[in-house]
Amino acid sequence: MGHWGYPRYVSVAEKQAKAARKLKQLRKKNSDIKPILLEGRAIARTWWGKSWNLNLERYADYSNRIGRGRSYVRHGAVLDLQIDSGKVEALVQGTRSKPYSVVIKIKAVNKMIWKDLKAACEGKLDSLQELLAGKFPKALDEIFMAQGKGLFPSPKEIDFSCSCPDWAYMCKHVAATLYGIGARLDNDPSLFFKLRNAKMKDLVTQAVEDKTRKLLKKAEKKPTRVIAESDLADVFGIDIEEPVVVKKKRVKAPKGASRRTKSLTPASKKAKAGATTAKPAAKTLPKKASPKIRDRSLFDTVAGIIKRSTKGITVAGIREKTGLDDKQIRNIICKAKKQGRIKSLKRGVYIPA
Repeated sequence: MGHWGYPRYVSVAEKQAKAARKLKQLRKKNSDIKPILLEGRAIARTWWGKSWNLNLERYADYSNRIGRGRSYVRHGAVLDLQIDSGKVEALVQGTRSKPYSVVIKIKAVNKMIWKDLKAACEGKLDSLQELLAGKFPKALDEIFMAQGKGLFPSPKEIDFSCSCPDWAYMCKHVAATLYGIGARLDNDPSLFFKLRNAKMKDLVTQAVEDKTRKLLKKAEKKPTRVIAESDLADVFGIDIEEPVVVKKKRVKAPKGASRRTKSLTPASKKAKAGATTAKPAAKTLPKKASPKIRDRSLFDTVAGIIKRSTKGITVAGIREKTGLDDKQIRNIICKAKKQGRIKSLKRGVYIPA
């Protein structure tokens, strides 16, 4: 006790040291405590923290009393502050050695107000990140901060108690806790929605759905020049399949064989000529054959290959056997399908009809 019955003056440095000692003791017993430790003089820096404090200060019931907690929260007197659904619990260091226990209960957002807020946010919020960062149009700022009709609670929605002997309507410890909530929202704005029992995703869901509808509407207006693959197949009478990459096998030369081609002896020439005449290439045609005969033979060749493949064969397989290009093969397949000689086992695989 100081002179003339007044309490002894305690400097800020002494208050900070006292709070730091008590915090160290509490951490030894409970490592999960979450103190409010400010960097500099500002209690809040982000939109959510500043808006929380501004909301409290603009009500006449609080404006004359809440200022009592500023110095407490600035010198680290809020040793622990836990935010849960509709409830805040805190330990605040006062003049006594034992911290005071503060409990603040906050009602959930009114259902009708929440419905109006969701409607106001339609098409204006693109992501949760923007919402939590406070980066949204000025119009939403005004809607969220509307007195008694916005996101932030009014005095009639807040109830509090403290274990201190101060019988004032709002003691310094409660005021410090209320400011501490604003400081905590700087680090994690999502706690605001937890405190008010509101789903923050509701505010952006409608905006996302609206954006999706617009994208789908644009997708429906495809240019007339763009033709789907299925339509292309019907127009040109061909089957479009995914390209098949065929790896060519490298033929190794027999051991001991010279890189240079040896001249054939008369005997070997006769043997080669005999082999050629004995087994002619039934599927090849002379270069001088007329186009009609050649086309007919190519058709029979491809149709014959497909007819002999009971399990089915692809364009790539026919290309390997005949050396024809894909365009020639597809034209022949299309013609053979029209004649009923072959059919598709599945997309890109053909078997005899």
